[in-house]
Amino acid sequence: MNNILDRLYAESHDDLASFAFDDAVVRVFPDMIQRSVPGYTTIIPMIGIITSHYVQPDSTLYDLGCSLGEATLAMRHCVDKPGCKIVAVDNSEAMIQRCQTYLDADSSRVPVELLLDDIRHITMSHASVVTLNFTLQFIAPEDRLPLLNNIVNGLNEGGVLILSEKLMFDQDEQMLQEALHYDFKRANGYSELEISQKRTALENYLIPETLEQHRERLLAAGFKQAVLWYQCFNFCSLLAVK
Repeated sequence: MNNILDRLYAESHDDLASFAFDDAVVRVFPDMIQRSVPGYTTIIPMIGIITSHYVQPDSTLYDLGCSLGEATLAMRHCVDKPGCKIVAVDNSEAMIQRCQTYLDADSSRVPVELLLDDIRHITMSHASVVTLNFTLQFIAPEDRLPLLNNIVNGLNEGGVLILSEKLMFDQDEQMLQEALHYDFKRANGYSELEISQKRTALENYLIPETLEQHRERLLAAGFKQAVLWYQCFNFCSLLAVK
């Protein structure tokens, strides 16, 4: 994927608009997410490993909030059962358009349907694997349980949800985890101005929750098991099994 350097917040902005997945963000997104999310380059290939373990014949796999399709491609290359397809959904037209170019260049023959839509409006069925890869945190808190209920209803027995999220903690741990996260960003070349302005732009748009909140909601939605399989600083990924 194109890796244009993220310099969106390198200059001072008097009026910081709320973060949006627009053309400017899409252009630098691969660089942005790799330099901003600790463990992202581990999570993506592991989504493929989990997919290979849980994919069922003649089922549908869903990537909800697919952005540029990295999780979609990871799943696509690990589908080893017949009759499967992937449905990748995002509400950003710029993301969908760029994602299509990456899919067109990919060699896998597993069919992928790209949908420009709100993931809260998608009806799922015959699903074996669903990913929400750093997506739920951008959904209004009151809509999160209904979305998970919808996913559970669309999953086959034994199907799974891979849920990757930024976490919140109690006050002391929050300060420690945030400090380490900002050190990670500094080590990847972000300035203090970039870190500060990005934080302001995401405020009230990206709303993280605690690990306990995620687990409780997953179980309330109808999953039998919710396992933390990965964590790096204040970012994690869970595996929920129906």
